[in-house]
Amino acid sequence: MSIPGLFTAVATTEGITVRVQPRYAGDQSDPENGHWVWHYHVRIENGSGVQAQLMDRHWVIIDGHGERRDVMGEGVVGEQPVIPPGGSYDYVSGCPLSTPMGQMRGAFGMLDGGGRRFEVEIPAFDLISPDAKGAAN
Repeated sequence: MSIPGLFTAVATTEGITVRVQPRYAGDQSDPENGHWVWHYHVRIENGSGVQAQLMDRHWVIIDGHGERRDVMGEGVVGEQPVIPPGGSYDYVSGCPLSTPMGQMRGAFGMLDGGGRRFEVEIPAFDLISPDAKGAAN
């Protein structure tokens, strides 16, 4: 498990903190053929006084050309985790792009123990490959 101080993007909504740390996946990328891949580690910490269940996600992915793609779906990595007060949930996923840089942000749809639905911000984070500096020139 990562140490919270090592996460580069952090946002808190209604006592739920979302931390994200992206990592370029050079072993899965193929820059010569316009394919770059990142993995991102997400930690969701429940600092509220009530149980929260992650029901769905909405990612906004913007590539290096400014093209936006929205990805929505139930849960994360096939799960809809219930996070008790004081608890946390970690997962790792990935994002391919056709440019050497981009950005992601979004929201998780949550349900509290009383059945109230609310959204939690996923902070914006940059996806930057080692090729990005050359591409920006």
